[in-house]
Parts: sequence; structure tokens; C-alpha cells
Amino acid sequence: MYIKKYHIGLTQWGYKDWTGNFFSKDAKPDQFLSQYASVFNAVEGNTTFYRVPTAETVIKWGDQVPEDFKFCFKFPQSVTHYKRLKDVRDEVLSFLDLFNPIRTKLGPFHIQLSSQFSFNEFDKLETLIEYLPNHLSYALEVRHPDFFDKSKKEHHLTTLLKSYGVNRVVFDTRKLHSITSNELSIREAQKKKPKTPVRFNSTGIYPFIRFVGANDVLNNEPYLKEWAIIIADWIKDSKHPYVFIHAPNTLHAPALARFFHTELSKLIDVSPMPEWPIDRENRQLGLF
Repeated sequence: MYIKKYHIGLTQWGYKDWTGNFFSKDAKPDQFLSQYASVFNAVEGNTTFYRVPTAETVIKWGDQVPEDFKFCFKFPQSVTHYKRLKDVRDEVLSFLDLFNPIRTKLGPFHIQLSSQFSFNEFDKLETLIEYLPNHLSYALEVRHPDFFDKSKKEHHLTTLLKSYGVNRVVFDTRKLHSITSNELSIREAQKKKPKTPVRFNSTGIYPFIRFVGANDVLNNEPYLKEWAIIIADWIKDSKHPYVFIHAPNTLHAPALARFFHTELSKLIDVSPMPEWPIDRENRQLGLF
């Protein structure tokens, strides 16, 4: 794959409206993952938040991507939201074991806690992190204000994560929530995405960044350039970041990710992002 120093991807690999825009014109659903993985080298595995896949499906996914591609699967909502980490050890370990056949293609598992999960439940988080298998990596996303207090509670969280090498997820929604727009995709994203402070420090060797802003490159430019500087510094510091680019309208996410990678390439030696499947198709047809 073209990138060795960091991983970059989107929120999903199977967005059907990318057909003829990012994917080739005749791309079929069973080709989406392989076409996606020909450009990006990581993906947020949000599908596992809603439904745990079969062992056969996991192996099928692994067979469709290159060796250095990384899936960052999200812990099931039954663990993080319904049971709120209480008595979930067996469920968690069973979930992690499911991915053993593709263990070389796993990035950090994404543990997203509910916005109602406060410091009062910190003991359950400690228990979880203590029994997580240490041959895998993890990224924790917190949303409750307790964990952004710049004081005792946040310090406890930071200390715990650093002690176990767990990465703190940074979800940057600053641009998204600064937009005044009647565009449906933006208004829907503003309702769903948290408005949490941004932390620019890392707690593990795999900093985990989720960025969502506007649908167009121009309005995201200052934020993506800022992140390019931070990511470049982390890479120089021997960390290996994971960067996931969101867009209110998912159709535009590939273009935003390509812009970010171009900006990063101005600061550190990374290869150009590969052509999109649609561009390769057009070039082969002599359209370029």
C-alpha cells in the first residue's frame, strides 16, 4: 500500500452513491470493499456497532483487502450503550476472538461510550481496560462532560489510558457545529454528532482522529491543514496515527480525505494517494 506512516480512511466502505463518482461506473456491492481498499488503507468498522458479523463474513472481508489494510471495528452497542460495560467480559472477549482470523488486518478497536457514561461509572471502564487482551490495540471515545473537565476526572482518564496504551479518540466537530445551513445533510449531522472539546494530545502510539466538518473542501481547509501539522508531528515522534474523515453527506468524504493527504504530503514524506477507481476507469477508456 502507498502509505506506511499512517492510516487514513472513511466511515464506511459500501456507500452506494459513490458508484460512478468514487467507485467505477459499473461497481457492484460485492466490489465496493476491494475498490475502497485500493485507495484507502483503513476504515471505521461501524457496522459491528449494530450487528456482530458471522465468522464467515469476517474472513470474507479480510480476503478483499491488502495485507496492510486495517479495519477499526467498533464495539457492539450492547456492550457500550445497553449494558454500559457492566458484566460484559465474556461478550467482549467473544467479540474480539471473532476477528482472530484477520488479526493482521486489525487497527485499534473503537470503544465508543454513551454521552451519559459519566465519571461515576469509571470503575466499569477500569475493569474493561484491565482485561482487554494486550496483543490488540484500542481507542476509547468518551462524550460525557466529566471527561473534558481539564481537572481531576479527565486526569484520571488520561492516566488510565496511558497506563494501558489505549488511544483516546479525538472527534473534531468544531467546523460542523459552526455552520449555519439549511442543507439537510448538515442539519442532520449537527443533531447526531457530539459537540465535545478537542484534545490535541495522544495517550497511545496510535492517535485516533475522527473529523467531520462541511461537505466542501474550502470550508474545511483551515481545520484539515491544522490536523496535517499535528499528524506530521506525531509521525515524526514515531507514533502511527489513524485519521478518519467524515462528511455530513458521505458522497463528499473521499474528496476531503484526498485533500487532507495532499496537505500532509507537503509536511512529511508520504506517497501520493492512489487514483480513485472511477479515475482509473476513465483513464483506461482514454477520457483523460
